[in-house]
Amino acid sequence: MNHRQSSPGGAALTALQVMRDAPVIPVIVIDDAAQAVPLARALVAGGIRMLELTLRTPAALDGIRRIAAEVPQAVAGAGTVRSAADAQAAVRTGARFAVSPGFTPALSAACSDIALPLLPGVATASEVMMAAECGHAEMKFFPALQAGGVAMLKAWQGPFGDVRFCPTGGIHAGNAADFLALPNVVCVGGSWLAPPALMREGRWDEITRLAREACALPRA
Repeated sequence: MNHRQSSPGGAALTALQVMRDAPVIPVIVIDDAAQAVPLARALVAGGIRMLELTLRTPAALDGIRRIAAEVPQAVAGAGTVRSAADAQAAVRTGARFAVSPGFTPALSAACSDIALPLLPGVATASEVMMAAECGHAEMKFFPALQAGGVAMLKAWQGPFGDVRFCPTGGIHAGNAADFLALPNVVCVGGSWLAPPALMREGRWDEITRLAREACALPRA
């Protein structure tokens, strides 16, 4: 099962391309949709294009819509996608990919039906196997620290050598490099690139600096 949409360059966009674009996918929670465009521009200026706006606030879908319309260099995606309705709403607003906190075959099928690349959340070996059975080779490991962290991902390298992960949950600038050093980790997800205080204060230059630092993180 290949979850594809057109990429900025016209080629098909896959979950793997979303993961490979930069070492970090920012996990963004916005309370004010007016913050979305300047935030996206600040992150793009620092080299981060793949932006996960979590569907945790009423402003999220409007934020995705604004980024899709006004920041063509960015690729806006929806996070905390839990249902077919979430996925459909995200696509209607211009989301180019989806990230879920967990995995269900129904959500996988719903995203496939609307050609929305999905990065499904997994925390156990059984969930990895179920996601793989549905055609996913790229997955979000969540919540990364609570589910076993670096040690768990190392243990999975043997039985799941063909699966690539984006650990999210408890990842920050101080430990991101530990995860990125693993051969089965393509990128990490983290909220430290879009701190609420910096967004409220409009300190976009500081967010650009954080993005540049994240882009400089080495990967295996």
